[in-house]
Amino acid sequence: MVSSHSQRTVTYSPAYTLVPTYECFNRCTYCNFRTEPGTDEWMTLEQANAILKSLQGSGTLEILILSGEVHPNHPQRRAWFQRIYDLCELALSLGFLPHTNVGPLEFEEMATLKSANLSMGLMLEQVTPKLLDTVHRNAPSKRPELRIAQLERAGQLKIPFTTGLLLGIGETPDDWRDTLKEIDRIHRRWSHIQEVILQPHSVGTQQEQRGNNFELKQLPQVVALAREILPEDITIQIPPNLVTTPDVLLDCLAAGARDLGGIGPRDEVNPDYPHPHHRALAETLTPAGWTLKPRLPVYPQFDDWLSPKLKAIAIQIRSTIDCFS
Repeated sequence: MVSSHSQRTVTYSPAYTLVPTYECFNRCTYCNFRTEPGTDEWMTLEQANAILKSLQGSGTLEILILSGEVHPNHPQRRAWFQRIYDLCELALSLGFLPHTNVGPLEFEEMATLKSANLSMGLMLEQVTPKLLDTVHRNAPSKRPELRIAQLERAGQLKIPFTTGLLLGIGETPDDWRDTLKEIDRIHRRWSHIQEVILQPHSVGTQQEQRGNNFELKQLPQVVALAREILPEDITIQIPPNLVTTPDVLLDCLAAGARDLGGIGPRDEVNPDYPHPHHRALAETLTPAGWTLKPRLPVYPQFDDWLSPKLKAIAIQIRSTIDCFS
């Protein structure tokens, strides 16, 4: 007889990240991703096509479209948005499942992207406005009300959505609670948030101010708090490349985390911290009674929110990975 302990499941998304541009008009002091506007050559569709074709047959399911943020009034905003949409359509045409996270978007932009994405995302980070005086003082789109509005728009549009907290950027435990309660409030209205990421700030070589790593031993406490506040239908995600201590990783799972996010060749947001291979993760998880299983960037309970075309693709691909898991 198989014990229930051995049946516990942790999921991850076999993913690859496409970055149309690293240019960003925000200057968050902890960022290891951005370049100055006007200094980066945008990814072309031809470049993306070559990358995606090389990934066919590799087991990659999700294509994360991740971009620096372009100012809403920038003359290139329309061209930037078109490039993002075209990348999503290209990924779909080659058998991949797009998930877009490119900063705050207008309602019409999100409605357009819904037709070419299985899910979308935006980190709420923290709802306290005090960070606008410190790490976000040169980051206009990190105003909490702008990001809250994005989560509300996603709910109105019935877009399966991922959000999360960035931990260790000057917030307090009370701020964690406030941010989680805000996510809970929005989800109770729209029922659209499929995952909440708890991302510990990890110092990198490119950031403007050195700062400190989030104290990893606190992470299980944050997971437990999230599990206490958020409803059960929201999955809690932790990034295994930033949770570098196996004991802490297992403690986070014991506290209620159930997903490890997108795992691919490179973490573009934290390039100093390579993703572990899923087989290496399984070597940590299996002896502790956890089963590691791939998933799609949309959870099954949201299939009916997709267009008929996207729903059919999701169901077909999910059936193939269920056969081999």
